[in-house]
Amino acid sequence: MASVPQGRPVIKKVSCEDCFFRCNLLCALDLDEPCATFRPDSPQGLCPPQQLRFTFRQERRTKAAWAFPSAQEQAALHAR
Repeated sequence: MASVPQGRPVIKKVSCEDCFFRCNLLCALDLDEPCATFRPDSPQGLCPPQQLRFTFRQERRTKAAWAFPSAQEQAALHAR
């Protein structure tokens, strides 16, 4: 029987030593923890994070699920 992982996966804690800017001597900050501009250092250099792909859905409806009443329907409602 295969074991099922429990809880969250262990994520390595980042440090300034792992930052692209610190490794390439571009960091001017002297902090004890990673700053908001932290980017992981990789052999490819500084590259943007992969973004989600945008996919189009097929329109299934030919008529709106809800619409305002027409002028005739409005008049009939208020004529009572």
